[in-house]
Formats: sequence, C-alpha cells, structure tokens
Amino acid sequence: MPVTRNIYLLLFSLYWAQGLPVGFMTHALPVILRAQGVSLAHIGGFGLLMLPWSIKVFWAPLVDRYGSSAKGHYRSWIIPTQLLSVVVLILLSFIPIQSLNQPIYLLAFFIALLFMNGVGATQDIATDGLAVNILKNEQQHWGNTFQVIGSRLGFIVGGGAILWLLDILQWQTTFLILAALVFLNTLPVLLYKEPQRYSLDHSTSEQKFQIKSYFQYFIQQPELRCWLAVLITFKIADGLSGPLLKPLMVDLGLSFSQIGIYVTMLGAFAALIGAGLAGWWLKWISRASALLTFSVIKILTLMAYAWLAMQYEAKQLVAPIVIYLINAAEDMVSAMLLVVMLTLVMQYSRKHLAGTDFTFQVAVIATVSGGLYSISGIFGDLWGYQNYLLGIVFIAILCIFPVICWLKNKLKSIKTSVELEN
Repeated sequence: MPVTRNIYLLLFSLYWAQGLPVGFMTHALPVILRAQGVSLAHIGGFGLLMLPWSIKVFWAPLVDRYGSSAKGHYRSWIIPTQLLSVVVLILLSFIPIQSLNQPIYLLAFFIALLFMNGVGATQDIATDGLAVNILKNEQQHWGNTFQVIGSRLGFIVGGGAILWLLDILQWQTTFLILAALVFLNTLPVLLYKEPQRYSLDHSTSEQKFQIKSYFQYFIQQPELRCWLAVLITFKIADGLSGPLLKPLMVDLGLSFSQIGIYVTMLGAFAALIGAGLAGWWLKWISRASALLTFSVIKILTLMAYAWLAMQYEAKQLVAPIVIYLINAAEDMVSAMLLVVMLTLVMQYSRKHLAGTDFTFQVAVIATVSGGLYSISGIFGDLWGYQNYLLGIVFIAILCIFPVICWLKNKLKSIKTSVELEN
C-alpha cells in the first residue's frame, strides 16, 4: 500500500507541476496583459502559446524511443524538462511587468512562454508514458483521478492564486513563487526509481516509427475503430458550447467578481470533487458503464444550460445561485467523464508506445474540441443562445451512439476471448 500511495503522489505532483504554468497562461496571463495596456489582438495571438500541446504527438515517438535506462526511461525526460520550466520561470521574473506594452519585451515574453510550453508538452508525453507503464490495471482509475485533481489544482493556483498574489506581492516575487512550486513538485520524481522492467523493449524501440503502420492499430479491429469514433465525438459538445457559456452568464446579469469567484473557482472545486467521485465510482462499476452513464448525465447538464438560455430569451430573471449550481454540476460531471476517458485512453495505450498512444488519443480529442471552439461563436451569433444550445443538446445525444457502438464491439471482443480460452 505505501508503494501504491507513492505512485499516486508521484503522478499528482507531476500533473500539478504541469498545471501551474498552463493555469497561468490560460487564466492569469490575458488579465495581466490587458491590465498593462496590451491590445486585444496581441492578447489573442498569445493563444498560439498552446500550440505545442496540440502538435506534441509528432515528437512523442522520440520520447518513447530514446531514454536513459540507467536513470529510468521516462524519468530521464521528466526531470530535465521540469527543471527547464523552473529556469524559464526564474528568467521571466526579470522581465519588468510594466514593459510588456513594448513590442520587444512582449516578443521576448512570448518566445520564453512558447519555449516553456514546448518543454511542458514534452514532460506531459513522458509523464503519460510513465503512468501507463507503472500503473496496474486496477490502479489506473485512481491514477487518472490524481492526474485530473493535480492538473486542476495547478490551474487554480497558477491562474487564480497568482492573480491574487500579484495584488499583494511584486511581479518578480510572484514568479519566483511559481518557480518554487514547480521545483517542489519535482522532488518526488527526483527520489523515485523507475522500475527497470518497465523500460522499452530494445527490439521494439529500434524499429522506425511509421505513421501508416501506426494508424493500423486503431483501424484493424471493429472495437478500436469504434473507440476512435468515441475519441472524435467525445468533446464535440464541449467545443461547440465552451465559448458561449461565460458570455451567457454575463448577459444573465452576473458581475465579473461573481463569475470569477462563484463560477470559475466554485466550478474548479466542483471538478476536484467530481474527479474524486469518479475514482471511487470506478471501484464499483465498469469503465464502459461509467462512460455511458456519465455521458447521459452530461447531456442533462447541457439541457440545464439550454434552459438558462430559454430564460434569457424570455427575459425571465434567474437567481444567481441557480446559475452557480448548474455551472458547478457541469464542471463536476465533466471531470468525472475526463477521469473515465483518461483511464480508457490508458487502457488502449500499448506499453512500448505508451507516450505516443496516450498523446495521440488525447490529441484527437483536443483537436476536435479546439477546432469547434474557434468557430462556435459564429453560429452562436447567427442562431442565438436558445436555438444554439438546444442544437448542442441534440448533437450530444447523437454522440451517445458511438459509445453504444464501442460497447457492443467491446462485449463481442470479450465474448470471443472467453470462447477462445475455453
């Protein structure tokens, strides 16, 4: 049991270290830049900072193939990348915040953050590969629970807490605290000895990675083809609805402080609770049943948002507490779904290509969601909140069918395996 707890602590620390800089860039940075007079166009351009997280699948095979067996294959990637993040954060603390409205300083700031995101994305590949290899099948749901909790906590601290600290402390001190937190979360992996038996098989690792043969893994069997369809459709509803939910709350009359505290922060804590509940629930029901159950509950939360849109269109007042509860419920269910999904992604990741398989599957989800996110505002403007959100509910219902298809084929595969054994 102590060894198992150490593994969970290790994964929690690694994903928390990951979430700290990402939380800063996605939540705190736009506010900081705007406060320093940076134009909205330049702030929008900072969205390119997240590009390494979308394209990391292209160098994931290198992380799986090369590594030090003496230091631990994935550990030999994780330690240098985390320490590099610490160094970049320390260097960023010396860029005066008041100078960010000057092009040369803004460009240097952007390049440094882009480099740190590339480093963080590489750390993520190695961490996912390590997790796939060290977690036993019965530990995977708890491992992914701690992953979601760690990354969400990183978002809260790196985003909300950093903004709060900037009002109290100086820019440099705040960044040094962020660097110190990342370093502290490096200590568990420094003390961890990666088991030799989980290192890559040399005959496999020396084979040249080929895209065509790689994709055959996901299309050669009906179960895997249906699973690929689940990956593609998993975040369609989130991608379509994401940009509209916060503006809907503004139009419903919530203030910035209400959205910041009771929507964003409360929603984040609800997500932490949801991740814990999912880990506990997976002790009692199968992953497949959990995916279907939580997907249906997710539709109910989207229906609640559609109801809010109907109240807005009808000019009916909605008590703020109702909005807070609907948002918290949606965030909680989304976290529960994410834990289940990541556990299944881990299940379909092969040991010798752990980082690549995990990264590829997550990249499919993120690419679909991100692409729809970027165009969803156009349709929202055309159709209005009510019609658009009702349309998203209908789409979410359709996205249940790939899950059902996957379930049927999974059951067939299990039945076939049992028959072959007998």
